[in-house]
Amino acid sequence: MSNPAPAIAVLDLGSDRVSGLVEALESAGATVDVTTDRDALMNADGVIVTGDTDVATTMARLRETRGDEIVERRLSGGRPVLGIGVGMHILFDAVVMDAAETAVLGQWPGAVRSIDGAVIPNPLVVEAGSNSRLFDGLSDELFVIDSPLVATEWTLEVYGAFQKPVVSHAINGERFIAAVENGPLSAVQFHPERSGDAGLRLLRNWLGTLTPGKTT
Repeated sequence: MSNPAPAIAVLDLGSDRVSGLVEALESAGATVDVTTDRDALMNADGVIVTGDTDVATTMARLRETRGDEIVERRLSGGRPVLGIGVGMHILFDAVVMDAAETAVLGQWPGAVRSIDGAVIPNPLVVEAGSNSRLFDGLSDELFVIDSPLVATEWTLEVYGAFQKPVVSHAINGERFIAAVENGPLSAVQFHPERSGDAGLRLLRNWLGTLTPGKTT
């Protein structure tokens, strides 16, 4: 008997390119719902937060739909969430653009900002962190990004029995964070749905970490 397809809810933040993500997730073996419905988001096997607008607009839409509360509640119950692109940026304490700082979700310490005087390579090669599950079976593949904003430092300290996060990097003069796997919360700087077979493999890897039908 085959395992049930994982049910994924994509938080609808008004992105006009979310259809590509839906297609990629379905190709990877998931059932997908793009929604702001609280019950659907809370009961899904995995939730994805993404977008292709500016951070302020994304945060306004997130709060309007109470998506910030949903993300917090899912994580407090150990339920998986994946941030993609701007969905990764808003997981840090702040996003800094043109000297203006926008407070975001604060799941991880630190700020997201532009790398001074540098152009981020696109597509980019990711240096996977040790024991990464997202990059299992992937090496030297190229991933597509659409934002000049990055986090360059990882400062979260983990103590006791908590599992140490897996942080993957890309390099352009200085290293910046390309992906994080931190318990139920994962995020990628790039867009796997626009990254061909490598992106599809990464989505399959994330889906493989989920437990379909698990509830809190």
